[in-house]
Amino acid sequence: MSLSQTTPAILVLADGTIFNGTAFGKIGTATGEICFNTGMTGYQEVFTDPSYYGQVLIMNNVHIGNYGVKAADVESDSVKVKAVIGRNLEEKYSRFMADASLQDYFKAQGVVAIDGIDTRALVAHIRTHGAMNCIISSEITDVEELKKLLSEVPSMDGLELASTISTQESYFLGDEKSDLRIAVLDFGIKKNILTCLVERGAYVKVHNAKTSFEELEQFKPHGYFISNGPGDPAPMDYAVKTVKQILAANKPLFGICLGHQLLALANDIPTFKMHHGHRGLNHPVKNIISGKSEITTQNHGFGVDPKAVRANANVEITHVNLNDDSIEGIRIKDKKAFSVQYHPEATPGPHDSRYLFDEFINLINTN
Repeated sequence: MSLSQTTPAILVLADGTIFNGTAFGKIGTATGEICFNTGMTGYQEVFTDPSYYGQVLIMNNVHIGNYGVKAADVESDSVKVKAVIGRNLEEKYSRFMADASLQDYFKAQGVVAIDGIDTRALVAHIRTHGAMNCIISSEITDVEELKKLLSEVPSMDGLELASTISTQESYFLGDEKSDLRIAVLDFGIKKNILTCLVERGAYVKVHNAKTSFEELEQFKPHGYFISNGPGDPAPMDYAVKTVKQILAANKPLFGICLGHQLLALANDIPTFKMHHGHRGLNHPVKNIISGKSEITTQNHGFGVDPKAVRANANVEITHVNLNDDSIEGIRIKDKKAFSVQYHPEATPGPHDSRYLFDEFINLINTN
């Protein structure tokens, strides 16, 4: 057992609830909005998903870290969660392909974590009372001081984070001789989304979140991809403007997660903050067009207004969540534009929904 695993750590929620555990990873203090993920595997991909930026993550599965970490199993260049909460965060691992332990990985990445928490009780609390800010510390033991620090943390509601996590310099992927060029707006894109596009023959240019439509057009793209990302979509006027310009130009468009919400906003459909969000790799979704159901990977704390979607005569609902009937997919009737709230690249998760990338490519080829 390492020294950090014998060091006390404290978790304080915004509603005053306190959990005591032991330190894991970096000794320090971290704050953010608390959320939970129901996935059984893929913890490293989850930790490096840019959509989690600004959040403190509860891992529902009992054992996290038991197969170590591997350099290739990432969705971005660093851990993006602010902190991690677990019941059994494992330092020992049994995967021969692993490069390091979760403990060493967290220390190298500067991630504060708390171990030994009754995660079932904590998740039940969040499901009842909703997402809220929290603070974890393995260096401050004064609860009142922690509460004071926590009171200064901004709410996720109204917080624009996508531009802070986006690539600062544009870059290319795929074969530059390809006849299929896709411009990507990066609001916190996962690497495997780009892989899914490149595997289908696309030459991709990834742009900063605030790139103008005029600059995007200089790439001469055949289609546009609007990525996932963290934070509240409502304040992202700059992105909504760009999506409206893409639609006005009658360009094929595919949006995922935050991209789904931005497509809705561009069609005057408001978004809202969910009670506790959807995060995991086992969420059932029904494709209304085909009548088939798929098991999906999800990570979002905001959704699109169901009443406004149904009231918009130019928007067709294509997918619904079978747990709560929330809107999981839309299509713009007079444009070649569609989006889904979930993650069809599914890393981690089942590949039930990867057909959506094929549909996007077909949409471009028939343009």
